[in-house]
Order: sequence, then structure tokens, then C-alpha cells
Amino acid sequence: MHSSRREFLMTAAAWPVAGRSATPRARGASQGGEIEAAGRALDSLDYALARSKAVEPAMAFTARNRTDALAWQRRLRRRLTELLGGFPADRAPLAARVLRTENMDGYRRERVLFRSRPDLEVFGYFLVPDGFRKPGPAMICLPGHGRGVDEIIGIDRDGQQRKRYGEYQNDFALQCVANGIAAFAIEQLGFGYRRDAAARKGAASRSSCQPAAGSALMLGETMAGWRAWDVMRAIDYLETRPEVDPKRVGCMGISGGGTVTLYAAALEPRIKVAWMSGSFCTYRDSIYSLSHCIDNYVPGILKVAEAADVAGLIAPRMLFVENGEEDPIFPVAGTRAAYASVSRVYKVLGEEANLGLEVFAGKHEFWGKKGFEFLKEKL
Repeated sequence: MHSSRREFLMTAAAWPVAGRSATPRARGASQGGEIEAAGRALDSLDYALARSKAVEPAMAFTARNRTDALAWQRRLRRRLTELLGGFPADRAPLAARVLRTENMDGYRRERVLFRSRPDLEVFGYFLVPDGFRKPGPAMICLPGHGRGVDEIIGIDRDGQQRKRYGEYQNDFALQCVANGIAAFAIEQLGFGYRRDAAARKGAASRSSCQPAAGSALMLGETMAGWRAWDVMRAIDYLETRPEVDPKRVGCMGISGGGTVTLYAAALEPRIKVAWMSGSFCTYRDSIYSLSHCIDNYVPGILKVAEAADVAGLIAPRMLFVENGEEDPIFPVAGTRAAYASVSRVYKVLGEEANLGLEVFAGKHEFWGKKGFEFLKEKL
């Protein structure tokens, strides 16, 4: 159990100070009073928030016409690629193979492996609705933190297929199938089937984000960049599938999956539509000021751009955002602020109809009501 701030301060009052007697003092003595008087000047979050107020992103969107907006996008894409750590110069052979094909209730499910890098493979489920008219639309589906990709295709904690949508991600890949859209649900690096040995010894929900993302940072790269590259290679794979129209491919995710959707869609023009659930928010209101997994952090990004600027790189392609009114991880006020900012990019480009938002009465969870209406219209 963590001590409260006041408990900490009272305990700190008994600490010895260099050059003075280490004899404990009574509560309320001058030493404790001096520390308590410092108050917020000791608070790490207050310090961080104060620092953020002094930062103006150098590449924030300011364009007033289409020509300047497109030039801004080109500059920011180059810089964002650098911040994420860059991508491989060459695409390794996919070496893709289908491990198993299963006929499910209303759809076909394939278990797929492909290589995103010479020494790294991606596992995923390719789901095709019965009666699917090919070539048709497909969504790359990215899970958030939890048990991994099984959690978005209806496999419960006991390995059984559940009969109704469940958990906070609400099996959104299956919801794509129910709406007539093929889904390629891929495991994010560090989750589920793609964890390290130490994480696999723990609970199914235990990730290996911390060591992997930390390793990426020490290489001058990021977990967000590694995962975004997996999405790009997933599109390479979908282009080999006769069921899929390569001009009708989108990407969606919740929480950490939505964060990767943001970066992948910003940098990958083949993504026609991006859907971020429970994830789109200003950096300042969420990832910057609240406790998040290390895999969400991109060094130096706040000095360059806010989340809305990154989302502005998706324009004029389609973008849909949903967020719960009571989401404690991505506060809705920050979502509204970020959405208002990215709306300015779409307005300058004359494509406001390609942008959508739903704020629903809920917490950190996948919703999907207006989102699937948006997909059916746009994809």
C-alpha cells in the first residue's frame, strides 16, 4: 500500500538533515514544517505540468490553405518517423502461412503467421464473414492492454468461444465481421502470444511491454514504431489475399491499440480509415500527466507536435473517434479538445465529412454504435 502525500511528508519530517542532529523531532517541529511549507514545489506532477505549459510544439498545425497544409503534412511525417525511431529500409519476405482454418458461426477464422522483420513474426486471426463479396473491405484490428488478440475475437479466459461480446474490448474484431467487414486481428508486440518468457509465466494479462519498450528506447527506437511497422506489414499481407480490396483497408484499436492506430495511419497512406476507441486525447491530458505503460511514450514528441497534429496527418482520409464520458485513462475533456484541433486540419483541406466523433455514456470500453455506421458509409 502506498502512503498518502501527507503521510509521506510527516515521515519525511523525521529524516536527518546533513550537518544536523539525527535525533527525531516531535511532529509539528520546525523541520517538518519547513518541508510541508514547500508544498507543491516537491510534487513531481506539478513540476511536469508546469514544464508542459512552457512548451509550444514546434510543428503544430497553423496552415490556412490546402497547399500549406499538405506541405506541413510532408514535413511532420518526416519528423514523426524520426521520433518513432525510423523504419527498416527493406521489407523482409513475409513468409506467410496459414496455421489452421476453422469454420465458425457465420464466418471463417484462419490463424496466420507472417514476418514483419527478418527475425520477428506476427501472429493474427483473419476473419471472413460467410457470404463475403470479394474483393471487399477489411479492418486491421489492434487490441489494447489485456490478454491480447484473443480478447477481441471472442476467446474467453478458458480458451472457449464466448456467446456474447465481453470484457472492455467487446470483441470488436467480431463486431466487424457481424457488420460484413473482414477483420485481420493481429497480436501487438508484447501482448498475448508475443510476450517474453518471463511474462508468459504470469497471468494471461501480463504484458512484456516494459522490458521491450525500454530496450527500444535504448536503441533510439520506440515500441510505437515497432508496432506501427507491424501494421504496415499486415497491409502487405492483406494485399496478397484475394478476399480483400487493397483500396478498402482500415485500421482500428482501443486504448494502446488506438494509439498504434494513430501512428500507423498518420504514416501509412494505404490506411483508408482509422478508428480510435478510448485512446484519442491530448498528450497533456493523458499520456503526459497520467500513469501509462511505457509503450505509449515517444521521446521528444511534445516539443514537436500534439496528438491532434499527428492525427492531422491522416487527413483527408477518414478518421473516427469514440470515447467514454467517464474514461479515467483518456479523459473526455482532452478527447474533445484534441478532436476540435484536428477538425481544423480537415476544415482547411475541405474534408470535414471524413471526420466523426461519438462520446458515449461509459468508461474505458469499446462502444461501436456510430462507428460502424461510419465504416459502412466510408469503407
